[in-house]
Amino acid sequence: MQIHTNFSLKNYNTFGIEAKAKEFVSVHSTDELIEILQQYPTSKKFILGGGSNMLLTQDIDALVIHLDLKGKKVIDEDEDFVWVESQAGENWHEFVLWTIDQNFGGLENLSLIPGNVGTTPIQNIGAYGVEIKDTFVLCEAIHIETQELLVFTIEKCKFGYRESIFKNEIKDEFIITSVVFKLTKRNHKLNTSYGAIEAELEKQHIKNPSLKDVSNAVIAIRESKLPNPKELGNSGSFFKNPVILKSDFEKIQQKFPDMPHYVVSETEVKVPAGWLIEQAGFKGKRFGDAGIHKNQALVLVNYGNATGQEILEVSKNIQKTIFESYGISIEAEVNII
Repeated sequence: MQIHTNFSLKNYNTFGIEAKAKEFVSVHSTDELIEILQQYPTSKKFILGGGSNMLLTQDIDALVIHLDLKGKKVIDEDEDFVWVESQAGENWHEFVLWTIDQNFGGLENLSLIPGNVGTTPIQNIGAYGVEIKDTFVLCEAIHIETQELLVFTIEKCKFGYRESIFKNEIKDEFIITSVVFKLTKRNHKLNTSYGAIEAELEKQHIKNPSLKDVSNAVIAIRESKLPNPKELGNSGSFFKNPVILKSDFEKIQQKFPDMPHYVVSETEVKVPAGWLIEQAGFKGKRFGDAGIHKNQALVLVNYGNATGQEILEVSKNIQKTIFESYGISIEAEVNII
């Protein structure tokens, strides 16, 4: 393992932000990871996966450990289900496509989400009515200080909307090294009612969709709305959809009767952040090389040479305007570094 100094992270974050790591190393196994942690017990550490859910606003004054752990396999199965384990460094979308090729069901709605497998439980990623917690069984994670390998079951992970224990109580204490999912082998329960999936399937004249058909529909929808990070720097959805009290929403709705919403519980509703941002006039706006995508107001983009600070300022401007206009606070889904 080679330790690099003053290492550029431009190609290691999907925003394409130029930032330097004080030190950088890429690890390819849990043994290498443990070795590095033991060699640098007192060094400040920064764990880097696919670089898809972060905004770098400064250089990283730490040892950046890039997780490049690869491998996926079936570890158990019965007539109806299969348990699949993936190493943390596997590309998420490629892993989803692999499960579909095996005719394993459950992840098709999560196609084309950027990032690596290891970061999916941290965020409890979700799209089109499906979240990681729906198929998640467990993950293994190494404690950074003790190098102890622990198992986190679904109960221990405390999943919520784009939330988990890894973002809260034990933030920055563990490194997820592998994840196990329970997927269907037959009698797949396809979720096509959320968003534009049904419309996309109708457009393609598909009446009895397969796993691949649903995945292709999701990919087509995402590609029509979201820019490819390799062509235009971005990190997918920058903001969470705010969840507010039903009583507060009813007051706001009197002033904005067209405001869409989704019932979360008896007392809470979710409001689409993209709608709020678009209504506030930000969709497609550009501030130098930082801006908001023309097709999806949730996506902030780097048109070339924007700094992380410039993109952060745009996000703060959006948050301030939304709060002043609607009295609703929207939070960043992306990690601000």
